[in-house]
Amino acid sequence: MTELSTLHFAHPAYQLEAAYAARDLAGATFQTWTPDETAARIAEAEVFVASGLWRNEFLDQAPKLEYVHVCAAGYDSYDLDAFRAHGVRLSNSSGVNVNAVSDHGMALILSLSRQLHLARDRQARAEWRGMIADIGAREEELAGKTLVIYGLGGIGGRLARLAGAFGMRVIGIKRNTSVAVDGVDNLHKPDAFMDLLGEADIVALTCPLTDETRGLIDAAALGRMKPGAYLINLARGPVVNETDLVEALKNGRIAGAGLDVFDPEPLPAASKLWGFDNVVITPHSGGETRAYEENVIDLLAENLQRLRSGETELINQIV
Repeated sequence: MTELSTLHFAHPAYQLEAAYAARDLAGATFQTWTPDETAARIAEAEVFVASGLWRNEFLDQAPKLEYVHVCAAGYDSYDLDAFRAHGVRLSNSSGVNVNAVSDHGMALILSLSRQLHLARDRQARAEWRGMIADIGAREEELAGKTLVIYGLGGIGGRLARLAGAFGMRVIGIKRNTSVAVDGVDNLHKPDAFMDLLGEADIVALTCPLTDETRGLIDAAALGRMKPGAYLINLARGPVVNETDLVEALKNGRIAGAGLDVFDPEPLPAASKLWGFDNVVITPHSGGETRAYEENVIDLLAENLQRLRSGETELINQIV
């Protein structure tokens, strides 16, 4: 695999081709921005770099295609058996948004604990809030709070370290507990999660979507949480049962939620989640920063170099 001469970038927003071209790297390039435009030009390139615009039928429509790089972490929509059958390599961009998403998680935690979302609402009304006599209605301090993180990959691990800097106690959920994780005070396997929920002031989800994590947060899990606890979802929408979460919020079963991912996306206007003032909603933007394209191109450039030189192992190799 050495003739990787044309690269097709496909994304509705990210300026991937421009970032690649600015580095004066090898190969002719072009970018498409819509599903129809992408489908019309899929047969032109040996390399396809995309997120969201991929269709598995492209494998039959693009005889020159040799390598696909997903400019995101998730690849559940890619038919891995079909990739193997067509001899097309596949990698993803896992890790490029570790800083961004863990920062975002801490921002959601701070927003809820310091009631920044409510302050912004009052600002829009030009409303000055007076001092609060009701102690339970005041803002909170994070020091001494317990954060349970489900999933200790790059994002969860960095979130643990950030939380530690705020003086929080961190409990981590991870399959392999034989190796300590920096910033995690106590490490447990997933089967302990339900029993640990009662200790959490904040539960943060930073896990991949798998058969084991789909519907992880349901009525039973929410029922184990403290009434004053917050839920933070940075993972994938289906990890949380939205119907059960809405019921828990409506009944005051938990104190609130910070949500960056949903099922489906975009979050429909009819979703009841929009109506809660103790919910902070962001549009799956946790990983989107000014550095995103550059981080993706770092990975892509290294993998292209490996492929052109005949190496078989790729960074974040999937197929």
